[in-house]
Amino acid sequence: MALTVAIPKGRLGDQAIKMFKSLNIGEIIDEKSRKLIFEDTEKNIKFMLLKNSDVITYVENGIVDIGISGKDMIMEEEADIFELYKMNIGKCKMSVAGIKGRKIFQEDAILKVATKFPNIAKKYFETKGQKIKVIKLNGSIELAPILGLCDVIVDLVETGNTLKANGLEIFDDMYSINAMIISNKVSYKFKRKEIKELIELIRREDEKYDKDN
Repeated sequence: MALTVAIPKGRLGDQAIKMFKSLNIGEIIDEKSRKLIFEDTEKNIKFMLLKNSDVITYVENGIVDIGISGKDMIMEEEADIFELYKMNIGKCKMSVAGIKGRKIFQEDAILKVATKFPNIAKKYFETKGQKIKVIKLNGSIELAPILGLCDVIVDLVETGNTLKANGLEIFDDMYSINAMIISNKVSYKFKRKEIKELIELIRREDEKYDKDN
């Protein structure tokens, strides 16, 4: 049976596809096509292009054998999967940010936190002994403190330029984030050899990527 690989759409997926093509195993993927499944019967591999937030679900439920997902999504979903390899793509940080000059941490009050990552936020502030109220947002997180919806935000930060452009600053860097290769537990048991061989190819290419960037 073909090894099935889930790739997230978007910037991370673009980086992953570029990597697979450099390994001569992703030539069949046509980013301009509306197709979502690309199978190479000669090389016995199948790629599926999925929404970023769905990659973990497809892996956990055994629809695909392995997938590429950001560590942020893995931490948030807390899925029953194997984390096999930390990649050198998709690097950023999970940070606490807010209006510049207004660092607000209230030990005796409830801090309002806007984020796409409620589970991560809750666990992080628990370690700080800070009570919070989570406000779940799916986009334009930077607007929340500006419009008074929250005290701080928890979000992914790559360059920090968007924060600066909106008068915000980083208060704390919580976690370093990378893309991860994850696996369905059953797939890893029965396709371990194929999975390990692919990861070894990726590891070698990953080292080149790290040197070039």
